[in-house]
Amino acid sequence: MHPQSPERRCLFADQARSARPDLAQLCLLIGAEADPDLDDAGMRAARHILDRLADQLAKRLAERPPDHADGPLSWALALSELLGTRYGFRGRPGDYQHLRSLLLHEVLRRRRGLPILLSVVWIEVARRAGVPVHGVALPGHFVVGFGARGEQVLANPFAGGPALPYPDAELLVAGATGAPLVPSMLSPAGPLDIVLRVLNNIRAWAAARPERSDVALWAVELSLLLPEHSDRLHYERAQLLVQRGDFLAGAMEIDTYADVIAATDEVAAVRLRREAHGARSMLN
Repeated sequence: MHPQSPERRCLFADQARSARPDLAQLCLLIGAEADPDLDDAGMRAARHILDRLADQLAKRLAERPPDHADGPLSWALALSELLGTRYGFRGRPGDYQHLRSLLLHEVLRRRRGLPILLSVVWIEVARRAGVPVHGVALPGHFVVGFGARGEQVLANPFAGGPALPYPDAELLVAGATGAPLVPSMLSPAGPLDIVLRVLNNIRAWAAARPERSDVALWAVELSLLLPEHSDRLHYERAQLLVQRGDFLAGAMEIDTYADVIAATDEVAAVRLRREAHGARSMLN
């Protein structure tokens, strides 16, 4: 595990707490945690790619015939033609096996990734070109949306971006959860919602690979820097510290979490304090 720059962590925390969080910057800072070679110049290069793609999108939109309808469907088609067809941004099932599929700079380089990172590319390119777009966090599959409720058009960047008819969205949700699609699932996801879901995906990737507890640890620590997070993340961090041999720091974190939940669940707090004692005993 390479040492992380405190300045980068502070920048992530400041950006997450800003009035208008920069989604691309937050995702690039996540990438820097995973890739020690991603320096400031590399981040600028990634942003330049987004800027260049946005310029091309704006040019395409400006060149449309006067009678070409302007609205959610035309925006979705323009992005699909540019990113999906011309540049080949899309995903494949095998991409789920690779951490790089969750890192924005790698997705921009390879034009391959998971649904949520491909959606980030779409969102950031569209935003720069002045196209209204938002993320839609369907259970098990992230997509993008254009337009307000009632006229909303969905698109699936993982498939190269064709418009996603409502019945197909229903099938995606049913396949992931076995439950029906409900209107609340189509609500726009804000930048911090997207960042948290990216970090959750990284944690899930690492959980399936116990040898990559280093990845799980920094994903948890970045999640804790977000303005809203679950207190249980402190316990998850403690477990990872103990797993990695930092017994004293892990025990202290467990005790802190025990203090938090003691007011509502004293039995669980007692169990946690015993767990902390057990972690400290491993120092002997």
